[in-house]
Amino acid sequence: MDEPHNPKDFPQGRHKGHQERIIKSLVRRRNWWSGVKNFIFGLIIVLILNLLPFNQVEAIPPTTYLIQQGKELFQASRFTEAVTIWQQALNEEKAQGNQLTQAMLLNHLSLAYQQLGQLQQAEAAISSSLKLIQSSRNSNNHVSRKLIFAQALNTQGSLQLAQGKTEQALHTWQQATGAYTEAGSISGKIGANLNQAQAQQALGMYLQARKTLKELEQTLLNQPDQELKITGLRSLGNVLRLVGDLNDSRRVLQQITTIQSTNTTFKQHLSLTFLSLGNTARAQGDTEAALAYYQQAIVTSSRGIKQLQAEINKLSLLIETKQQAEAEILSKQILSKLTDLPTSRVAVYAAINFSQSLMKLGNMNQKSSAQILAQAIQQAKNLGDQRAESYALGYLGGLYEKNQQWSQAQDLTQQALQLAQAINASDIVYQWQWQLGRILRARGAVEQATGAYKVAFTTLKSLRSDLVAINPDIQFSFRESVEPLYREYVETLLSEGNSGEIEPSQENLRQARVVIESLQLAELDNFFRSACLQGQIVPVEQIEQSQAAVIYPIILKDKLEVIVSLQGRLLHHYSVKVTQSQVEETLEELRLSLEKPYTAPEGKSLAQTVYTWLISPIDTELLQKQIKTLVFVLDGGLRNVPMAALYDGKQYLVEKYSIALTPGLELLGPKPLNRGKLKTLVAGLTEARHGFSSLPNVNDEVEAIKSEIPSEVLLNQTFTSSALRKEVDTLPFSVVHLATHGQFSSNADKTFILAWDRPVKVNELRELLRGREEIQPEPIELLVLSACETAEGDKRAALGLAGIAVRSGARSTLASLWSIDDASGARLISRFYRELAQKNITKAEALRQAQLELLKDPDYRHPIHWAPYVLLGNWL
Repeated sequence: MDEPHNPKDFPQGRHKGHQERIIKSLVRRRNWWSGVKNFIFGLIIVLILNLLPFNQVEAIPPTTYLIQQGKELFQASRFTEAVTIWQQALNEEKAQGNQLTQAMLLNHLSLAYQQLGQLQQAEAAISSSLKLIQSSRNSNNHVSRKLIFAQALNTQGSLQLAQGKTEQALHTWQQATGAYTEAGSISGKIGANLNQAQAQQALGMYLQARKTLKELEQTLLNQPDQELKITGLRSLGNVLRLVGDLNDSRRVLQQITTIQSTNTTFKQHLSLTFLSLGNTARAQGDTEAALAYYQQAIVTSSRGIKQLQAEINKLSLLIETKQQAEAEILSKQILSKLTDLPTSRVAVYAAINFSQSLMKLGNMNQKSSAQILAQAIQQAKNLGDQRAESYALGYLGGLYEKNQQWSQAQDLTQQALQLAQAINASDIVYQWQWQLGRILRARGAVEQATGAYKVAFTTLKSLRSDLVAINPDIQFSFRESVEPLYREYVETLLSEGNSGEIEPSQENLRQARVVIESLQLAELDNFFRSACLQGQIVPVEQIEQSQAAVIYPIILKDKLEVIVSLQGRLLHHYSVKVTQSQVEETLEELRLSLEKPYTAPEGKSLAQTVYTWLISPIDTELLQKQIKTLVFVLDGGLRNVPMAALYDGKQYLVEKYSIALTPGLELLGPKPLNRGKLKTLVAGLTEARHGFSSLPNVNDEVEAIKSEIPSEVLLNQTFTSSALRKEVDTLPFSVVHLATHGQFSSNADKTFILAWDRPVKVNELRELLRGREEIQPEPIELLVLSACETAEGDKRAALGLAGIAVRSGARSTLASLWSIDDASGARLISRFYRELAQKNITKAEALRQAQLELLKDPDYRHPIHWAPYVLLGNWL
């Protein structure tokens, strides 16, 4: 694992203390959340606490011995003991009046307190350190003072990130960079810049983050100090993985293996490089390469914790890829080595992590898992590590839950929860609140279970930025570690029998709706690896929707639940008994049939099945209320299917209603289109570029738009990413229309729009389209993406479409789920703009009329031509 960097990570002369890095990777498990908080907030901070010779800060020999002893304890992960020793040294330094040494010790104490999750003590220590540094301005040792000041700022930045103060952390690390520069510390400056890049990513400043990292790579490559180059490049590779630049991460890390293979002096670092390469390949989904890299890490490391670290990573991947026989052999090897580890935080976390892998291997390993966790609990107590103790207790409770030993499971879970709450470790708290909800529900205590789920959900919402802002492993494990909480909570709220009622109460329905929308937001946070999506909170009841209904389906394991809001009145609820696998299979078959021009009967049958699930139970009510527009907040695989193509046996849904999608009304700015200022920027490609085919019909599409609305056109060579940005920034366009190849994927790194010069990824698109906000406060009213498609074989690809819709900053987005390059596209777009410009109708109705024109034409009646176009966001 990787986290905010302490500049002492980098060598001054010889690099020491690599053991701390091992702690980081031991927690890199998909299903083990201890690594998450540590990674994001720097609660495991790699220290080489020998940056300053102690005579530079006038430390007397006895204190020097204590400081060194504390360093050794810290490096052995014995943080509580390190605190005791450093506190003793601090007391002696106070008696001697050595302010700079006191400041240095307080900085060390703050780092140790962060490791222990004691953030209040950490804050008090670093505040005192900075005050002492300020008061020692007249010290004769200016170099030491500047260096200690830079270190303290770096520590303060890590603490601020741990507290969720990302903007403050970025500002502090910028100050630290300047302070290290003044002190002449190259290694310190590198570490502070790495931290800045992580904070920039967390704040959604993607281009700045990548610029910072690009400049840093060049700085490292030019370093004459080979050890600094290797260590820095490895950290850079890890951070690139962290911010989602997986290809660059792998490239940078592979450079290190080249350097190390030609210089035997630094081969001791080779194992860590292979481990990082394995983690990156795993994040890329390249399982074969990841396993090979992990094996190389094992072979190139000496026996002990480094080798164990690589083996544990390899084991979890073998289990994940269902290589059972090899996993069982490796698990026995790891088990024999665990017993030889000395008691330390490393050993405790390794034991907890390994126990989780053992449980996944099968019930035969449950006894061994329980014994390992029991030993880990005792070791954590001996170390005074309450975080580790909470994890071990909670996972042991989970083991009893799995065996349906409810009483013991509940007792252990409550103990784990109390420990986590005592140290304000919210990232752990929500897990045990959630686990407690499951246990209570299994014991039939539905109301208590609902209460437990509620507090877990509230805790998780407060942790948005903590959980997804930086860590790529969240992307990796979101569906296991976060998403199920939302679904289980909704299921509990909608279960029959709450408070003795047959149907869920209106209060429960309202809360379930909130949870569904929160899941949508969490998925987008996870998609972007950033929690900077901030929307206008717009309750359904306050939206101008006299003729609109908002439909919230959510897919659960054994049923499909649907909540409907009609004209802001009482919420409606119905449930369909159908398994998740049946829903997903039906939706996948429907999507395939819609894209094939000769599957009308089969497609209609499947479309009618989905119609029966979602619409039939409320059909009569929709007619009685004279509903004109259906707004869907879609879940899972439903996003891949155009709702317009649902079929009632006689008509498609689009023949009866205007249709729109939204990721959630919290992100919606409910404002009608200002037709008086309608002006369009059209950019498109007709020629083949970057391996993508030509789009000859784009010419007709562009001419059709120009005939309906005043337009500025960028075509082929003139449609570069920089030209697009210049036009958006300088001219007041209300509509931006991009007629070019594009791909929507569940991976933000693979979601892009193609310009002449290069693909523009979704995160860059945000900065490109939103650059004008400083000059023109009004957002783009409508973004049209007319030749895009969802990534083949990606069941969650439509998440990329929602991502672009939200990230662009446009009020509404019209896009295609699959690309159709024929005359039908130009015809539909032309009619859409004609309706939009000439009639006082909503954007959703304008799209409907354009789709109906094609549907009524025998040549284009099949949904392949008109169904892929979907409207996201504001439908007014």
